[in-house]
Amino acid sequence: MSTFSLDPGADQLAVRDWLHGFAADVMRPAAAEWDEREETPWPVIQEAAKLGIYSLDFYAQQYFDPSGVGIPIAMEELFWGDAGIGLAIVGTTLAAVAVLANGTDEQIGTWAPQMFGTPDDVKVAAFCSSEPDAGSDVSALRTRAVYDEAKDEWVLTGTKTWATNGGIAAVHVVVATVDSALGSRGQASFVVPPDTPGLSQGQKFKKHGIRASHTAEVVLDGVRVPGHCLLGGKEKLDERLARARERAAGTARGGSGAGAGSASGAGKNAAMATFEASRPAVGAQAVGIARAAYEVALDYAGTRVQFGRPIIDNQGVAFQLADMKTRIDASRLLVWRASWMAATNQPFTSAEGSMSKLYAGETAKWVTAQAMQILGGNGFTREYPVERMHRDSAIYSIFEGTSEIQRLVIARSISGLPIR
Repeated sequence: MSTFSLDPGADQLAVRDWLHGFAADVMRPAAAEWDEREETPWPVIQEAAKLGIYSLDFYAQQYFDPSGVGIPIAMEELFWGDAGIGLAIVGTTLAAVAVLANGTDEQIGTWAPQMFGTPDDVKVAAFCSSEPDAGSDVSALRTRAVYDEAKDEWVLTGTKTWATNGGIAAVHVVVATVDSALGSRGQASFVVPPDTPGLSQGQKFKKHGIRASHTAEVVLDGVRVPGHCLLGGKEKLDERLARARERAAGTARGGSGAGAGSASGAGKNAAMATFEASRPAVGAQAVGIARAAYEVALDYAGTRVQFGRPIIDNQGVAFQLADMKTRIDASRLLVWRASWMAATNQPFTSAEGSMSKLYAGETAKWVTAQAMQILGGNGFTREYPVERMHRDSAIYSIFEGTSEIQRLVIARSISGLPIR
């Protein structure tokens, strides 16, 4: 087992410096333009692909780094560059994580490479879980998957929303309900291959922040996918559903069953397996945004002169910056701890993954607001990047599980009670 360390090795530091250079030289100069255009920054993604940053190999290397901090270091640097472009570059990884978390080795080998394409023919992928009436409540998903045994095909019908890369993706990973009576335990994930009939893009959302990242509805109108597109395979699904039905029957007869947060196979569902694996990485993104805003504010406070002296000479401003730096470092520590625990297969006994996402997300919102305040009127204009950073940070208490849901997960974990 790798020992937890706050001192990244030479390999991690080299990756950090390489990504920092890309973020500073390529992402930041393009950030304002793509934020205004509200379009996918394909030229930047292509440049990242040519350099090897946007590739399955790169993310696999970081994901399987034994130190556990490969992914958070990468995420922090890219989102220090710009959150909108950063999400356009890394949005595919959520779909890839869904395949890694739920798929067989053969499925991983088949679908993950197709999600990224090649440097000469770049592709993106989308993970489709949320629905118009089912966001935080994943048990309320209405998208249905019905098995056609005669053709060994699954038929998917429903509408997904808030899907990063939805509709423009080559590969979509869709969470659907197989047995509605089992709630979230009756769900499974399916790969929808490129150019599958019946899948279309619905509404594209115009957003407050992360505007360079494409977010849209995905409409599934009788989409047929081969049986091998069920992640994990039908045998595994049937076994899991049988356990869930047995548990439900036992509870109906008065048995206690397992808790709602059980780590057993019957207690897991396809969407939550993906989110739990990705939460520390999302926390690292928030750390990158917060750090970027803090650095702008620190530099501004040291050069902005009022009443004959730099404003950082005023205790009120200096204390703001001290608190900003403290919260950023505390967030990074929580993210690194959770990432290391996941890499070394240690259970999140106190919902450490949710802790890291909760605190880092709230910190990003708070730090960017403080940065705007320090810059005063300048901070409220688009002449300075903190206005964009503040807009981008707002999503981090909403997506990948709202702050309220993270607190619920943590509360259930530390109390052992089904708190609602």
